[in-house]
Amino acid sequence: MTNQTPDRRGRHRRLAVILGTNEFGSAVAVRLHGRDYDIVMSHDPSPPVIRRKMAFHDALFGETVMIEGVTAERAEDSLALRGRLGRAEGVIVTDLGLLDLIAIRTLDVLIDARMQKYVVKPDLRWLAKSTIGLGPGFAGGHNCDIAVETRPGKAGAIIEQGATDEADGTPAPLGDALGERFGRAAINGRWHSAIDIGTRVYKGFVIGHLGSIAVQAPFDGLLRGVVRDDTEVPAGAKLFEVDPRGRLANATEFDPRIKTIADGALRALAIRESGLPLQPGRTIHLVK
Repeated sequence: MTNQTPDRRGRHRRLAVILGTNEFGSAVAVRLHGRDYDIVMSHDPSPPVIRRKMAFHDALFGETVMIEGVTAERAEDSLALRGRLGRAEGVIVTDLGLLDLIAIRTLDVLIDARMQKYVVKPDLRWLAKSTIGLGPGFAGGHNCDIAVETRPGKAGAIIEQGATDEADGTPAPLGDALGERFGRAAINGRWHSAIDIGTRVYKGFVIGHLGSIAVQAPFDGLLRGVVRDDTEVPAGAKLFEVDPRGRLANATEFDPRIKTIADGALRALAIRESGLPLQPGRTIHLVK
């Protein structure tokens, strides 16, 4: 008996699960598409997704989403997901958690792209044949098979043995802006916003309300991302992002860092699939 699901042409496809429906997980899904994998993206509410125009996240709510020619469809439950394996033309997104997914079928690939920088990571290695962790908290050979760096300047570096850099609270720069470009939740609450991603905003413009608290744009720019309306958010969570780069501002395309991280994840998977033995301390950087 094979663990793989035959597609409409009779080819057997392996199962890849990506934890997270954000832009990082979505970039990995786009790169992985077309490689004889069923790709399932599992939503996690923490942290909330803000860059939704460069993510498959909104397919969870019945919206049509296409990124670089790849579409997404929602599977509401285990039965629906089973019916789509081997048949989905694009990416499958679901609210089903990891425990639900491993009960459906053995996972060939598990990639944690949730970017939960300050959360203690579980050991993923027993959950799939190949496990890859993106960003802080992951250590190759410890809680995943291979870790991928996400820190600016090191993004895409592959670590087979050892830990990625710890989070230092400093966001990657965007134009001249660092952390000040994000609006954050001052309290736990329910977020409401009717402003579309891609809207030009100005300093002081009210982008949304967290409960009764109005949250304003920090400066003029393009709304690059915003948490979906009517979402419960924890204190400290990013609510929106304003891109200050003028004509260079973009809310829909993956930036170079995101692409490099996704390419690093695929190179890590290629190393695992090659079957070559791991070499302690070896770190591989992407060729640009």
